[in-house]
Amino acid sequence: MANNRSMNVYIGYDQKESIAWHVMVQSLIETSTKPLSIHPVSLRNYEKVFTREIDDKQSNEFSFSRFMVPYLQNYSGYAVFMDCDMMLRSDVSELFEIAEAAPEKAVHVVKHDYTPKEKVKFLGNIQYAYPRKNWSSVVVWNCEHPSNKKVNLEFVHNGTGAELHRFSWLKDEEIGELDVNWNWLVGEYASDTAKEDVKNIHWTVGGPYFNEYSQVEFSDEWYDMETKMTRCDQLQPRLYRVK
Repeated sequence: MANNRSMNVYIGYDQKESIAWHVMVQSLIETSTKPLSIHPVSLRNYEKVFTREIDDKQSNEFSFSRFMVPYLQNYSGYAVFMDCDMMLRSDVSELFEIAEAAPEKAVHVVKHDYTPKEKVKFLGNIQYAYPRKNWSSVVVWNCEHPSNKKVNLEFVHNGTGAELHRFSWLKDEEIGELDVNWNWLVGEYASDTAKEDVKNIHWTVGGPYFNEYSQVEFSDEWYDMETKMTRCDQLQPRLYRVK
């Protein structure tokens, strides 16, 4: 990737966990060595182009709007989509380099093959189990790949959850594979699994910002990143606004 070209990163935004989005962005800023162009995938921002009704099974607001990325990129270049309940430990530019080295792939994802341990996740949402679950939570898009032209607004609005989240419009050989460390599902692996190489932490069941999950794995790292996100040096003690 050219050093002077910004990397387009789209992050799902849900008003119910706004703090997760902002801390996720802070982690990108802390770890990236190249320019970033960060886009919140917020329904409020896209209400003129995205009008699909909320599905009862959605646990977040961006379950389907995430698939607009090729359209938003005008089917050009590379882009990364990530859920907001994550935190980067490594440079996101590595993902762009992986995709650019394999232009025959329409997307790159971590190809999880698992059954969730929990039946309920954050805010009481049902934890559904289905094939290719969480493949779409980190997607490195080759937006100009011919096969991705099928992901137009009509398909995003009318495609079923299975069709979209399982990348049904692609041949299996068009789906590149990322190392699991790029979408590390907290709580879903053996307790003795090495964690020092995790590049991107994903609190898919519930992040430290929810009271019920305040002591999950990697929570201390999230709190440290939150502190960086809210930093504001002062000459005098801060005067908070009085309502």
